[in-house]
Parts: sequence; structure tokens; C-alpha cells
Amino acid sequence: MDVTDVTPARQRPVGLAELARIPVRRWRTVLAATGLVLLLVAAYLLVFPATYTATTAVVVRPVVTDPFSVPSGGADRAVNMTAESGIATSNGVIDKVASITGRDTTDVADALAVETPVGGQVMRFSYSGHSEAEAVDGANGAAEAYLELRKGMYENQRAAVLKSYDDTIALVTSQRTTTQRSLPANQNSSTPSPRTSALLDQLRALNDQLATLAEQRSKIGSADLSPGSVTSAARAPVPSSRDAAPLILVAGLLGGLLVGGLVAFVRESMDRRVRTADEVSALVGAPLLGTVGRDRSGRLSDTDLRYLVLALSRWVDGPKPLPLVLLSSAADERREQVTAGIAAALAQGGHEVRLGVAPESRDRIRPLLADAQRRHPATEPTRPRVPRPRPAPSVVPTPAPTPAAAPMGSPEDTMIIQPVRKPRPFPTDDPKNGGVYRSTTTSADKTEIIPRVLPKEPPVVDGEELRIGSGAVHLVPLDAPTGGGVTVIDAPPALHDERGVRAAREGRAVLVAARDKTRTGRLSQLAERLRAVGVEPVGFVVTGEKRD
Repeated sequence: MDVTDVTPARQRPVGLAELARIPVRRWRTVLAATGLVLLLVAAYLLVFPATYTATTAVVVRPVVTDPFSVPSGGADRAVNMTAESGIATSNGVIDKVASITGRDTTDVADALAVETPVGGQVMRFSYSGHSEAEAVDGANGAAEAYLELRKGMYENQRAAVLKSYDDTIALVTSQRTTTQRSLPANQNSSTPSPRTSALLDQLRALNDQLATLAEQRSKIGSADLSPGSVTSAARAPVPSSRDAAPLILVAGLLGGLLVGGLVAFVRESMDRRVRTADEVSALVGAPLLGTVGRDRSGRLSDTDLRYLVLALSRWVDGPKPLPLVLLSSAADERREQVTAGIAAALAQGGHEVRLGVAPESRDRIRPLLADAQRRHPATEPTRPRVPRPRPAPSVVPTPAPTPAAAPMGSPEDTMIIQPVRKPRPFPTDDPKNGGVYRSTTTSADKTEIIPRVLPKEPPVVDGEELRIGSGAVHLVPLDAPTGGGVTVIDAPPALHDERGVRAAREGRAVLVAARDKTRTGRLSQLAERLRAVGVEPVGFVVTGEKRD
């Protein structure tokens, strides 16, 4: 077959069924990934301590003069919730919670979470502790610390404002006193002087200012400084991380299956192996000779091997059969089992098979042949019986007595002489024609020559012999000269060992590929090397499929 005639096979469309076979084919990878994820989930549930989370809700109130008044605008406009969230997570609150729970401030900062919904005045303090009591105390303590801190800040601000008003009122009062003293004691009420009129106007202005300051101070003093109130305090029982353990396990199982499937697809894309015979045909450029599967016992199917021998009969049943050399790219492709199976099947058909094996493969092939010999014991070949020709019967005439001359005298003295039959000798060998003599019962002096049947000489045993069926398998070295019968050679992995390729140059090369094991890169490299040295494979065999 010309190499230039080999065209690459067209890419087949990949369906959903073939995509589903990838995780099934790599079930070990999927199982390992699922087990690893479940192990991590179990470690999280068993090794790490449980976490209890408590939540306290606080309503934040704005500072108003009239507690019953409704602030204008939205609630988030009356209170800046962003600023309040910063106050709730400040160092003052964290220090107070740390003193209550007895934990480090860094751990408290990690365990405390504050939620401030948009458009509302409700804050939620969530605290995660190692026990229910710690979670409850932490959440309630954070809410109380926030309210106390906020109230203290507003009280300090009010005190500063009131002090400012008091200082201003004292200054204005001092000015009014000075103005009152500047007024003359005896003044005409009907016609005051210009100076007196000015002092009176100034005094009235100072009185109005004092009244305004007093009114403003009273408003500041009457302002409601309550920062808010706790509407939902945390209390036991509180949820923990152990409550959703079954759901976490189910999520870990599904996540493990998903991760395992992704890993299986990644490995499939990175590790290309032979899946079908069409892929092998496209890589090798040779026809398929047979597919050899496994039976329930794990051995190669005898039926597949017999059909494979029928496919190889065009090179086996000839006047001068050429050696069959089985090649593979790696050692784990069941090449040795296929070679031993072909040799055993040929021996069952009555062939004398010379099986050339490498020294390192001899101990692995001998048990395979011994198993085939146990299942198919040696039998004698049946020889057709050739009937021996029987001579045609003949009528032997009785010779008439010949009267002898009698002496003259009485009749009693007369004597009759009968002819005496001469006995035939026993069969003796004839050195001239290699036959034997056999006497006949005819009166004629004739001799029939029967060819002598010589005993069949036993075949010359070359190497270790194993009788299987009506034939035999002779284990010979890999480089033994070709003798009579059929020669089958089990070549070492030909990708890195050239001994089998040398034998294939004098015979017929048959490639062996294992489904889901043979790498496409190695197989194509082996085919290129064979063609480079002038060896064209006559076909290939695919192994690995299971037969019911």
C-alpha cells in the first residue's frame, strides 16, 4: 500500500453521549475529586470548631428637640447611616466587646459585622462566637456599647453648645449692666437727651439679645439625646455552622462531582488516547484485522482470536509463510497476550508454530501458553484410512494326473504321482523398490509388490515445546533463524527497541493498540518510524473491549 494514498480520516462530530462517556471512562478521577472535596467538608465540620452567630437589631433615632415630631425628608436623611456604621465598628465598641467576651480585639473585629440597610434606621449587629453564650453576649454588648458611645458623643456636643450660650449670655448681661449704669439718675422723661435715648436703645437691644439667647439655650437643653433603642436583643438558641451539616455534605458531593467532571475533561484534552478503531486507522494508515476483547474471566476471547487467525490466514497458509511480527508502542497494550493467543489458536488448527520471544517476555508468555494448553489439551491428528486393494479372485484349474510308466506286472504295482505345491516364502524386504513381497494364492508364479509404510519421523523440537490441540508451539529466541511451520514473533515495545523492527523487515508487521491505553502520539510516531525503515504494516489489532 502506498503511503501517499493514505488520507486522514474526517473528524467525527462529538455528541452528548460521547461527552458523557468521558467522566464515566475516567471515573477514578471523578471519584478522587469527589472524595477530596467531601474530605475537606468533613474536616471543616469535624475538625474546625462550630461557629454560633447571634444578631441584635437597633433602631437609630435622630437628635430632635421635640421627640414626637416627625423629621422632614427620609429616615436616612435625618440620620447619616454611613457615619453611624463607622461609629458602630469603632475602637470604642470593639474594646467594650473584647472586655465582655474575653477575646482579642483582632478576633472581635473579625467576628463583628454591622449591617445598615439603605433607606432605613435599623442596624443589625452580628457576632460569631465559639459558643451560644459568647455569641449572645457579643451581639448585645456591641449594641449597648454603640448606644452608649453615641449618647456620650451627643451629650458632649450639647454640653459644649450650652457652655457657648452661657458664655454669650454672661457677656451680654455684663454689657447690659454697664449700659444701665451709664444712664443718668435724674432724667426728664418727656424730653430725654440724645445720649439718654441712645443708651436706652442699646439697653433694649441687649435685652432682646438676652431673650433670644435664653430661648435658644432652652431648646438645646430640651433636645432628646437618646441615640436609639434595642428592638430585638440576641438570645439563645442561636444558629450555628453545624445546623446545615447535611446540606453542606450534599453541596460538597455535588461540588465534588462537578470538580471531578471538569478535571476529567481537562485530562482528556491533555492526554489523548486511542478510543476507536477509526482513530487507529487514521494514525496508522492500515486496515483493521480484528478486535480482541476480554471475557468475564479476564482472558482474551477465544472467538475473537480465531477470527483474527482467519484474517491472518492469507499470510499463514502459503507455500512459504512469512513471519508475523506483532509490534506495539508500549508494554501495557496486551501485545503479549495477543501473541500467545494467536500462537495457541494456530496450534489448535494443527500448525507447528515457532514463537519468537525476547528473554524478558519469556516468563510472561509461558503461563499464557500453559493456560491455553490446559484448556485445549494435546490430541493426536486424525489420519484418513486408505483401503488396501484386494486381488481379484481367480479360478485355479486342477491339473490332470499324469500317468507314470508302470513296470510290467500286476495292476497293484501301478503308482500315481500327484503334483506338490511349493510353499511361498514369508514376506521379505525388497531393497530395490522399498516394498515387500507377498505371495498370492494363484497357481501362476506371480508376486505382488506392496509399498511399505514407514513410521513418521517426529519433528525436530526447536526450543521449548508445548502441545496445544493437534499442533504445537515452540518457544524460540527472538533472533532465532526461521524454520519450518508458522513463525510468530512477539517484538518488544518497538518505539524504543529496534529488535522487533529488524524482524519485521523480513516478515509482516501487525500493530497492536489497546483501547483507552495507547497514546495517539506514540502510535503515530511508531508508524512513522516503521515506514522510515521500509516496513509497511499489513494491519492492526485493537484490544481492550469487553465481551459479555
